[in-house]
Amino acid sequence: MSRLRLGAVEYLNARPLVYGLQDHASRFDVRFDVPSRCAALLHANEVDVGLVPSIEYLRGDSYVAVPGVAIGSDGPIDSVAVFGKVPIDRVRTVALDASSRTSVALFKVLCARHFGIEPAVRVMAPEPLRMLEACDAALLIGDVALFFDHGAAGLEKTDLGLAWKAFTGLPFVYAYWFGRPGLITPPDVTILGDACRRGVEHAEDVARQHCPGDERLAAVGARYLRDNVDFGFGERELAGLTRFYREAADLGLVPSYREPRFD
Repeated sequence: MSRLRLGAVEYLNARPLVYGLQDHASRFDVRFDVPSRCAALLHANEVDVGLVPSIEYLRGDSYVAVPGVAIGSDGPIDSVAVFGKVPIDRVRTVALDASSRTSVALFKVLCARHFGIEPAVRVMAPEPLRMLEACDAALLIGDVALFFDHGAAGLEKTDLGLAWKAFTGLPFVYAYWFGRPGLITPPDVTILGDACRRGVEHAEDVARQHCPGDERLAAVGARYLRDNVDFGFGERELAGLTRFYREAADLGLVPSYREPRFD
């Protein structure tokens, strides 16, 4: 059997999903990139299956999803947030993290449906202070958002996972494994599910490996993996995902709505 090219997000929240996959190197060839790059590689057929921003499922053709595991939250996520010089209802300009796809779409949905604002947006590299020099607020994701000391900078933090829960009462799915049909086998699904379960069980080890030499950040990371990230992909997560897809389609952020198909 040929090796399967996996594209994974390079942030801490993805590390549990690939925990121990090096033991299956004869089957999986894993590379790590920012979310926007993961999506581009999948759409270009340069990876076979990706741990890809969830919105990108609707921007490709005939993808199938791997069941059981995802990166989500049922409430505050802590690593997807708007950091503002003013409260969210007074934000008029926002710098968007160029690394993001799903979180940008989520932010636009929440602006239209929940926050009641229509800010002008500007896409920028994820450099908080430069973003905030240019705009009222900055949308940041991943490790940059998680480890950013917004209190020291005197900024308001609006957690988008918490805002989505307040708006819908549902979890939010930021990313999950999907790719072209016929490539992922049932044993592959089992291996990916086992990797995630082991990664969650070893959250402290995962965080230490991701933050070498910095015990403070490693402790923050381990707490985040235990308390904020939801790695399940069950009925409630699917309900949250399909609600997001409907809202995004209604606002014209994606070509059309469709439910995820599982292999």
